[in-house]
Amino acid sequence: MTTWRHPSRRTLLLGSGALLAAASLEQAVAAIVETVDALKPGEFTWHPERSPYGPVAIVVSLPDQRVYVYRNGVRIGVSTCSTGKPGHDTPTGVFTILQKDKDHHSSTYNEAPMPNMNRLTWSGIALHAGQLPGYPASHGCVRLPMAFSTKLFTVTHVGTPVIIADSATFPETVIHPGMVLSAEAEKDFDHTVSTLKEKQIPASPQAPYSPPATSVMISSADSRVIVLDDGEIVADGGATILQPSRPLGNHVFVLSHLDADDKELHWKPIGYSTDPKVAAQSADQSTLTRIRADRSINDAIRQRMKPGVVLVTVDLPLSADSRSGKDFVILNDQHTV
Repeated sequence: MTTWRHPSRRTLLLGSGALLAAASLEQAVAAIVETVDALKPGEFTWHPERSPYGPVAIVVSLPDQRVYVYRNGVRIGVSTCSTGKPGHDTPTGVFTILQKDKDHHSSTYNEAPMPNMNRLTWSGIALHAGQLPGYPASHGCVRLPMAFSTKLFTVTHVGTPVIIADSATFPETVIHPGMVLSAEAEKDFDHTVSTLKEKQIPASPQAPYSPPATSVMISSADSRVIVLDDGEIVADGGATILQPSRPLGNHVFVLSHLDADDKELHWKPIGYSTDPKVAAQSADQSTLTRIRADRSINDAIRQRMKPGVVLVTVDLPLSADSRSGKDFVILNDQHTV
């Protein structure tokens, strides 16, 4: 929660003009600072103008029953939500949106309407509009206020990452010197820059998302990297983790932009924990610099590098228990897909 502090005595001594200016500033700040904890069921905030374009990431906090929307690392929206009730728990982990349908109806629950549906799994988990009683009440989906779901639908696309967790850290910036996962970072970056202009997606509010959505999954447990386009594996190879005794941690990195002059990649990391007893940990630059991938993996990543690419690190194996079919899902070891 953000707290606004009133003008100090020193400000008061400056005279009535300074006092009025301070009061005006206080009012201005109060007008834009939302107290997220005070949102009532069905309420939300939405300020897309704070970051007009860029890759989107969504965080669903189960303990808070809140959905946080970030664009280019800037929070543009917060909404109340209702997740799965006991016996129909909403699965935790990292998902990407698999399908969008503005007028969807459930094939499982008697054709129940699911407006503004953003599908997370083919087994029926999605973000969509629904009733919000103020507590978890769904069959596993994440219910949203109708008006908020309509606005959210306009900024998501197939491949948008969604983190559902018991705790999470929120985006700052991690800068990687050159191409990620490569020992020859600057050399690899030069190859990417040669096609940089056509890969700057999204470049403006008017520039539509262009498929495919590329995701990179890295596991320290089995020293493995998988590259996926729209959920289909296009490259699968080995990884070397420097300081292997030190965990990588659970992190989602969303590529914000590429700096061609300085040969840098700017990532927005989100740490998460799917264990209510464990707090999420923030990522830093060393998380990425500790990872090296096979040449074939680096070639596949370089060819697909563009803003919006999603890179996920985990300390669990990339097994069938964490991913199945075209469901891009990483779950904790208490859930299966």
